[in-house]
This record gives sequence, C-alpha cells and structure tokens, in this order.
Amino acid sequence: MSQRERNAAILLIHCPDQPGLVAAVTQFIRAHGGNILDLDQHTDLEHGRFFMRVAWDLAGFDLPREAIGARFDEAVAARFGMRWELFFSDQKLRMAIFVSRQFHCLFDLLARYHAGEWPNVEIPLIISNHPDVTDIAKRFELACHVLPVTAQNKARQEAEQLRLLEAHGIDFIVLARYMQILSPQFVARFPNRIINIHHSFLPAFPGARPYHSAWARGVKVIGATSHYVTAELDAGPIIEQDVVRVTHKDTVADLVRKGRDLEKLVLARAVWHHLQREILVFENRTVVFA
Repeated sequence: MSQRERNAAILLIHCPDQPGLVAAVTQFIRAHGGNILDLDQHTDLEHGRFFMRVAWDLAGFDLPREAIGARFDEAVAARFGMRWELFFSDQKLRMAIFVSRQFHCLFDLLARYHAGEWPNVEIPLIISNHPDVTDIAKRFELACHVLPVTAQNKARQEAEQLRLLEAHGIDFIVLARYMQILSPQFVARFPNRIINIHHSFLPAFPGARPYHSAWARGVKVIGATSHYVTAELDAGPIIEQDVVRVTHKDTVADLVRKGRDLEKLVLARAVWHHLQREILVFENRTVVFA
C-alpha cells in the first residue's frame, strides 16, 4: 500500500452500471468526514457492469470501523444493488505458502517478506509434500509441515492441511510451485484466496511441462501466469502475466532458466495486488486496480 493508505478503509464494489454510482459512494464518504486517498473505476460496457476501488483516510471519519459496512449497505449499496467488500489497510493478512521441490519462488517471497516490502502480511507456516524444504524454513525461522501426498492418502493429507490452515488463522494461500492438484472441496474453502503461479502464458501450454511444449512448438516468447485457483485446472481468474523473448538458440534448459526468473516476478506482483486489495473477480475474470 502507499504510505498515505496506512490508516485507510478500502471498498471494492461492483454492480450493474447506472447513473450516480460514483457520486453516491463519494458523498457517503464525505458526509462522514472522510478524505478520499485513491479512487479507481471501470465500466464493462459488454456486461453493463461497474467496478470501483476507493480508499479513504480514517482520521476524522466519524463512523467506527465496526459500523461502516452496515451504514454503507443501508445508505448506498442496497439502493444500487452493489456487491461490496470492506477492508482496512492496517489489518495484516496471514499467508500460507505451499511448495514442492522447486524453491525459486519460495526464496523470492521470503526475501521480500523479510526485507519489509510487504508490511501488511504475516507468514505463519509453510506446507510441503517433500522434506527438502525444512532447512529453508529453519533458516527463516518459520513453521514447516511436511505432508507427502499420494493417491491413497490425498484426502487425509488435505484434511490435515485444512486443519493447520484453520489453526493458524490463514487468510490466503500462495502455491509457490506446489506440484499437486488441490481437490475441488479444498479450493471451495478458499474462494479467490489461493494464488498459483503457472510456468506458461495461459491459456497456452497448460499442464506440467509447458517449457518443453513451448520449445517443441518453436515459440518466440515464453511467459508466466499467476491466477486464482478454481476447481478447473489452470483455468482460474488471471491476476498477472508477463513474457520474455526466446530464440531458436535457446534450449529447454534456457527456457526453464528464463522462465523461472519470470515466475518469481509475476507471482510477487500477484501477491502484492492481493495484499493491496486491488483485485475484483467477476465471471472468472479479474479487474486489477493497479
């Protein structure tokens, strides 16, 4: 978040497009003594849908935090059929990291966390299906739980994962190259709160070996995609993407090396947008107010 949003309320709103929406929201904030710090909006003309993110300073705002949502719903949201979420910028989100045996994204996340780039997040635990991660967790003084997954024990291990997530009060999950498919039942417990990094510019080359597929196809760019996880594999709402150029001289190993650099950056951007409450999901697409 920006420095001026350190003590702010944030509303994410979407509803059918109609006259007076911006005025109604801003007048509500003004009527209670709020000073708007940031406002962004988008109208999807094809679907006739309005989207907004607005943040305002809570210093001098005359409603207590616990009363803002109900008052906004009564005074504004109900009148316009708004769907909304209210957040506070000083609330820390608790993030769990799932990882398998490739640690480039994990190291990048932990480095940003320990460097203080993400002041509004806590990382209570790491979960992995391989023991290789335990030394990394110790180095960063983080709790780590190793839960090997097989076809025979998958349901039992997912139940234990959910127990750990609940025990640690986890708000959202980052799959930092976690090479297991989560069950629909697991995903349903964290709607739009599981962020994955896929080593491909989706929807091209889904699956487990996209760099090999891209090399075989002779592509001139490779990419990475970060998205929210849904029950359909590699098909959730896309948060962030980027590409890097490759040539006929690059081997599969070169593509993997270049791709891993990109994966770290794309995943970090997606986590940042989530932490800043900049993402609205509608019909498997995202509006990212960045």
